[in-house]
Amino acid sequence: MPGISVEFQRVGKRFGDRTVLAAVSGTLRAGRVLVVAGPNGAGKSTLLNILAGVLRPSRGEVEYRCSDGAVPRADWFEHLGMASPDMAVYEELSAIENLRFFARLRGLHLPDATLSELLEELGLPSREHSRFVGTYSSGMKQRVKLAQALLHSPDVLLLDEPSSNLDAAGHAAVAALVARLRGHAAVAVATNDPREMAWADARIDLTL
Repeated sequence: MPGISVEFQRVGKRFGDRTVLAAVSGTLRAGRVLVVAGPNGAGKSTLLNILAGVLRPSRGEVEYRCSDGAVPRADWFEHLGMASPDMAVYEELSAIENLRFFARLRGLHLPDATLSELLEELGLPSREHSRFVGTYSSGMKQRVKLAQALLHSPDVLLLDEPSSNLDAAGHAAVAALVARLRGHAAVAVATNDPREMAWADARIDLTL
């Protein structure tokens, strides 16, 4: 189902008496990168979690659309990939075992060679693929999180601080990945990193 866009109208989120996000609207378009910027606490991660369907908005609407019309909410997961610093990986498994597990959750049976190629694209050397993730640095774990978001070649990719904990080589790998995907996928990046802001075709600036 190529050409999926994500439209959101006057989306807001409250946690108790605290408003985290207020009346944000925009469109995440196929083949373009939307950057969501703003100070810490402005709701960048909250907005991405709402677009992913992880959180329900307190107000407003989110709709996934394709050429045939609206995509049912139950089908969003099929088209969506997401990576964020808060996401967990299984530290008692190797990188390959983590990816194998997440692939099977999606009904995919990918050969280890394909999984290894994906990790290498993100800068994790093949000699590291069989080590327990619990022995990894934070930057290496971030590469595994990014890889699991890409297993199914998603139509919609949500990246929350994708270069978090990555060195210059890691950032370059993520930049190359975004450049490759921007030809067909709808990509949203929540960031305050000027290097990542430069990827934007469109931008939303949130405020406290």
